[in-house]
Amino acid sequence: MAKMTMVEALNMALRQEMKRDDSVILLGQDIGPDGGVFRVTDRLFAEFGENRVVDTPLAEASIVGMSVGMAVYGLKPVCEIQFSGFIYQAFHQIENHAARMRWRTRGRLHVPMVMRAPYGAGVRALEHHSESREAYWAHTPGLKVVIPSGPRNARALLVSAIRDPDPVIFYEAKALYRSLREDVPEEEETLPIGRANIARAGDAVTIIAYGAMVRPALEAADLLAEKEKMAAEVIDLLTLSPLDEELLVASVKKTGRAVVVHEAPQSFGPGAEIVARLMEGAFYYLEAPIERVTGFDTIVPYFSREKSYLPGAERIAAAARRTFIK
Repeated sequence: MAKMTMVEALNMALRQEMKRDDSVILLGQDIGPDGGVFRVTDRLFAEFGENRVVDTPLAEASIVGMSVGMAVYGLKPVCEIQFSGFIYQAFHQIENHAARMRWRTRGRLHVPMVMRAPYGAGVRALEHHSESREAYWAHTPGLKVVIPSGPRNARALLVSAIRDPDPVIFYEAKALYRSLREDVPEEEETLPIGRANIARAGDAVTIIAYGAMVRPALEAADLLAEKEKMAAEVIDLLTLSPLDEELLVASVKKTGRAVVVHEAPQSFGPGAEIVARLMEGAFYYLEAPIERVTGFDTIVPYFSREKSYLPGAERIAAAARRTFIK
């Protein structure tokens, strides 16, 4: 197996699926000869040509709208939104059409498309380049929302998303694009959408995270093990919608304590829904109130305050310790 960054692993997934299935087509701004702003589509234009790697104008509504039409007529478009903060220009096409087409036609038409978008803070980007607004899409019936946490599961989940018969929002944490390498097998590998992963087993407290927040969650588990001799269980959600409620409830029933971590703002964020599910499924097993460690209810700040905005290992570990205060 080769060690790859997330960018390289995503590129591999796209190339392999395009070779396997002629109906897979890529659309997006600067994804052709330039290979995309983060080079995820690097060299694919030269290999597959302009009819399958379509360099579009800067028009998100058009990119997604064309993808919906292509999907309805039998193609499998993978459209790239250059930054997740620009996806709102296509909200009408996503919410009113992509998400509703199966329901609207009573199952006669499907929309097998993927909308890729880099999201999140931690790379000193400008405004509209650092948002974490995944709650919009997880709240929308008819959409699946996938957020990988590393190169290997990013490759496997993107393959699954491309093959899925329904529209998938595929958020890629910019902070993870080139910050780590993992072994990624050359042979085909998929992961089921809607299933979380136990990134670290433990029995003292459950820490739930996804995307770029899985790494500080694991670092917090290291701190708890070192200082308190506490074995924290870390769950990597991988998919926000559908949510793997079964695994979450089982873990919290085992540990009796939970901390939910995300970099999106706290109010009405994904953590609130996770807490609600745990209250419904594991209330009588809880030994303490569930803690949330999140971004703040503000626009992501500029460079000098960005690190303070993001949940870190110390904040997460402190929240876990609070669940033991009687």
